[in-house]
Amino acid sequence: MKTKLIILVIFLSSLSYSQCNGRYQTDIFSSVSVATVNYSDVYTDVYHEMDIYTPDNDTVTNRPVVFYMHGGSFYGGDKSTSDCVDFCNSMAKRGYVAISLNYRLTNQVVLFLSNKEHQYGTVLQAVADAKAGIRYMKKDFATGNTLGIDTSAIYVGGYSAGAVLAIHLAYIDNISDLPTSPTDVQNLVSTSMGGTLEGDAGNIGYSSKIYGVYSFAGGINDLVWIDSNDEPLVSIQGDADATVSYNCAPGLGYPSVLTLCGTGEMHPFADSIGLFNDDTTYIGEDHNWAASGNSNQLFGLATDFVVNFLYSILPCNPLAGLQTHSNIDVNIYPNPSISESINIQGSEIMKNIILYNSLNQMVYSSNINSKNTTLSTLNLSKGLYFLQIIDKNDNTLVKKIVIN
Repeated sequence: MKTKLIILVIFLSSLSYSQCNGRYQTDIFSSVSVATVNYSDVYTDVYHEMDIYTPDNDTVTNRPVVFYMHGGSFYGGDKSTSDCVDFCNSMAKRGYVAISLNYRLTNQVVLFLSNKEHQYGTVLQAVADAKAGIRYMKKDFATGNTLGIDTSAIYVGGYSAGAVLAIHLAYIDNISDLPTSPTDVQNLVSTSMGGTLEGDAGNIGYSSKIYGVYSFAGGINDLVWIDSNDEPLVSIQGDADATVSYNCAPGLGYPSVLTLCGTGEMHPFADSIGLFNDDTTYIGEDHNWAASGNSNQLFGLATDFVVNFLYSILPCNPLAGLQTHSNIDVNIYPNPSISESINIQGSEIMKNIILYNSLNQMVYSSNINSKNTTLSTLNLSKGLYFLQIIDKNDNTLVKKIVIN
């Protein structure tokens, strides 16, 4: 049995490296090209433009796609702000196709800040635009794949309003999810959004499905829109954020604005329903840490955090499919770790633990037969690891571990 396990691990390691080919974690390209396109086949204005960042001299034709949406409270901002440019350049240098996408904004700021129906309509219209951008990529794939993408590896996110947009794009699945009171949002979609959540920005006939969400200082209006079958979520936020509450509060700090629930509420809820997720909190930070891009070191750290999370769910990662759901309840701490050991506590007896490095090479394996164990980190290099846990009933869970 042990010999078979070793053979399997060697196979998975070589498979991962050959498929990912050392991509998607660190910079492997020195330069990036940017092309601006109109992504709608209905509208031709600046709100329906996106910048596509691709690594120069890359010959791979099945690259993952990551969308970044700008902030600006849904009445300002643009795809060319420094955070958009820095994030997309960073991701393209790692081998992604990265996209900074404009979307429609309200031109009635006073109405937006005072009228919740207008707020719902503005956000849902922005969601519809982003979905049209996703469909643009899938249309290109279906008609020649000139951008060299993998349509099963499309991820969305952004900063502030852009993160709010991405989260609602992912987690509002049906019109029936939306409230009818005190604001009849279902009727709003039916009368002003083309009758569907896909909206009116075109590229109809192609899917807008995505496979993961990341949030820089974003939140969701209603936690129950997140369910166990939804896309994995990773969030980074300051716990002193007064624009999008780290917990739950009206957006922008105005009582007249819809409530948003941030990282401090989304991730405990995701944990409670078994949705694969990860988050990090900037203690004492407000909302603005991401606004200036790489000039604030916290932005670079957040980008790296997203990179590690997305790598763990990429199709080229053989362990990705094990990370979404499991019946195993395990507490792993400290994680990230700067100590000499990591504690692993399970609700059931754990039979085996296997540790893989970021190339999916096995670096440790042990038979446990206990609910509690300790993993020594003394001989491990700093970086991202995947810990596979197998319980007495052969249920399997894979958790990320970061050693600093």
